[in-house]
Order: sequence, then C-alpha cells, then structure tokens
Amino acid sequence: MNKMMKRWGLAAVLALMMGGSSFAMNPVTLVDQGSFTAGGTVVTAPGVFNNNKDARDLSGETLHGDHAYVFYQVPDHARKYGLVFLHGYGQSAKTWETTPDGRDGFQNIFLEKGYRTYLVDEPRRGKAGRSTVPANITAAPDDQLWYDNFRIGQWPNYYDNAAVPRDKESLEQFFRSMTPDTGAFDQKVVADAMVKVMDKAGDSVLITHSAGGGPGWETAMHSSHVKGVIALEPGTFPFPEGEVPEVEATTSPFPAKGMAVPMEDFLKMTKIPVVVYFGDNIPTGNTPVDNWGLDNWRVRLNLARQWEKVMKKYGGDAEVIVLPDKGIKGNTHFLMADLNNKEVAQEMERWMKEKGLDKK
Repeated sequence: MNKMMKRWGLAAVLALMMGGSSFAMNPVTLVDQGSFTAGGTVVTAPGVFNNNKDARDLSGETLHGDHAYVFYQVPDHARKYGLVFLHGYGQSAKTWETTPDGRDGFQNIFLEKGYRTYLVDEPRRGKAGRSTVPANITAAPDDQLWYDNFRIGQWPNYYDNAAVPRDKESLEQFFRSMTPDTGAFDQKVVADAMVKVMDKAGDSVLITHSAGGGPGWETAMHSSHVKGVIALEPGTFPFPEGEVPEVEATTSPFPAKGMAVPMEDFLKMTKIPVVVYFGDNIPTGNTPVDNWGLDNWRVRLNLARQWEKVMKKYGGDAEVIVLPDKGIKGNTHFLMADLNNKEVAQEMERWMKEKGLDKK
C-alpha cells in the first residue's frame, strides 16, 4: 500500500511537469487510505434461525446497522492530530469533498496541509444507510426551502455578496448533494458511533457542520481523543442542566434550542479548546426579521453568544467568531464550499496553530 501510494504521488508530480492540468490539488504523497465502519448495533428477529427454512422467513436473523462510515487518507509525514469531519442535515461526507463548481473542498485543502483526514457519513445517512429502525422516505420537493435557509439568497435570487458560484451547473450539483435519512435522526445514535470513530482515528480535532454540531458536542464530552472542536454554524449548543436559555422568538420554523447536559459532561468541554464560526448575512439583535431564512441564524448566533459566556464562566477556552469580523465576507451556511473556502480553511488553521493543534 505504502509503495503504491508513493508511486501515485510521483506520478502526479510527473504529470504536472509534463503539462497535465487535470489535478485540482497539489500533489500529495499518501502513505495510507481506506475506509471503515464504526459503532452501531445489532438487531435480532424473534425466533430461531434455521438454514432449511423458507428464505422469506427471517426468524432468528440479524441486522447490523446504525454505524458510521468513514473514508480516511493519511499523507506522508502527517501532523500529530488528525481532522475528523462530521456533516450536517441532509448531507453526507460529500460536504467536505469537491465543491459544486469543482474546486478543492476541505478534504483536499487540509490533506495538502499535512493533516490526516477522516470523512464521516453519520448513521442512517449516505454510505452508512443501514438503519435498525424503519423510515418512510418521502420525495417532498424542498430545494428552495434549503436554498433560502442556507443563506444563498431568496429564491431565485442570490444575495449580492454571497460567495457562491452562480452558474446553473454548480447549483445543480449543490442540490444533488442532498440525501435523505434512512431512519429517524437520533443524536445519541450518531454520538455513540462518533465516539467509536474517534477510537479508530485517534487523537484529532473534530470539525462539525450545522446539525452535526449536536452529536459533535456529545462526542467531545465522551471521547478523550477529541483534542479540539471546530464547529461551523452548529444548530445547537450544550448548557449545564438548569442553565439552558429560554427559546428566543423567531420567524423561522426551526427555533434555536439549547441542549441540557449534566454538569459533569459540560465541564469536560471546558478542558479542550473550542471555536465556533458563523458566516455572513446574519442579522444582529433580539428583534425577529421577516426573512425567516436569515432569522434562523440570528437566533442561533445569539444562542452561541450565550453559550460562549457560560463556557467562559466555567473556565472554558471557547470563542465564537463571525467571519466578516475577520475580513472574510460573503459566506453562506456552507462555509466549506463557498468561493472563499481556502480563506476559511486558513482561518481555521490559524486557530489550530494558536491552540497548539497543528503540531508535526
């Protein structure tokens, strides 16, 4: 495996020297790559299994499901800590791969920077679609709902400063990245599988997006392998029991609700560095705005600010960063795929360096 990967790295270099232009990323020598599943449960049907029974009789048969699927790559001379990427709602590991317009996603960007990368499909999604609970998968047309909620614009218009490609094919690719749940979303099921992912990945920084934030916090509380958390616009935040803020009024159909956790678990979060990033076009203040797609993120940013205060009250190393304040402008909810995703990655790397998480 190692020799083959080294030859691949040399081949990439030679192709570029000969004028090849098909490589979107700079050549990287890989010493390993592969995939694995982690976590999950086993369900057994009632009855006794019999090899001589009717094949349609499932008595005593088993179902292995609710695991996570992970694709990983390890560059030569990798840094000490890996990066484990957990996607958000309606997404899969595709979130971190090639962008809708064909540029490098975070998978390639951080691989070039020397990090081990682990791309996760959460249980009951994508390549981890084997669920232990039944689900009715509908075919509801909802592209425009997500377009508005992801702050690309108000359909069919784009926000003037949105850092997104505006050609038809890129939008087509973006819509086709959405994928359904094959079983009910269960935060504990995802978190339990993610703890097992961390066991296999080893000491790493956990990077979450959107709805991946909830199980991401739980993973950080229950895995000593999580050495830092980078949360990209998470949908919720953990608070000690009894300190969860009231739900703020919003025009969004998706209220921003904090999650109550035992103080013992919350304090575990204060032992590692955590940063939360939000993009652009998010209203400020405590007054709801008519555009629900924007108001959805106003209340989440407000909740993030309250969480940051509570984390610091208990000695935590937590920071909420709004990217326009750093001069990085135009980001939608999909910071990892926007036209300035390399700037976002550079800011994340700056934070990791500041926290000592970029060591070689």
